[in-house]
Amino acid sequence: MRSGNLYIIAAPSGAGKTSLVKALLDADPLVKLSISYTTRQPRPGEVDGEHYHFVDDTLFMQMLSEGDFLESALVHGARYGTSQTQVERILKAGNDLILEIDWQGAAQVRKLYPESIGIFIPPPSIEALRQRLNNRRQDSEEVIARRVAAARDEMSHVAEFDYVTINDIFEVALHDLLAIVRAQRLKRDVQLRDHAALLEKLL
Repeated sequence: MRSGNLYIIAAPSGAGKTSLVKALLDADPLVKLSISYTTRQPRPGEVDGEHYHFVDDTLFMQMLSEGDFLESALVHGARYGTSQTQVERILKAGNDLILEIDWQGAAQVRKLYPESIGIFIPPPSIEALRQRLNNRRQDSEEVIARRVAAARDEMSHVAEFDYVTINDIFEVALHDLLAIVRAQRLKRDVQLRDHAALLEKLL
């Protein structure tokens, strides 16, 4: 049975990463999403266990001290972490897995999973990013200003990722993600690993 590929998808807040990932999940049933733990409060419409595992600081720090997280980061004053047990279970089941994390978390994951595939999604411009954040009507002007400043720092790490797709036209960016996933499954080393028995018979 094939083992899945691990994808790290990072983007500045407001770049459209969450919407693109949801569309990717809908388009490819072999792609799954890692549900992160976070200490931030749920946004309108977010469901515990579906969008995030919402926990308090005490429980998060307990899990961190017990080594439960593959990676963790402090972002905009809230903590985020990825369950290592969950990651291993999904990959061993033959599914591709997406981690929606920032560049800090990506660096931590690459140390343990050097074969992971990094995808960065920048916005077409800072102005477009600011407009998208305003359109969400979820944050104050002060929070938006902080997110825009953080986006500049986030985008300075773009060279650390394997692929880059600019989310200007949503459908184009989605097709880019689907093409990356498909191409990774067709790489020589992956095919030799996943179809070793068949290829041995053919030879």
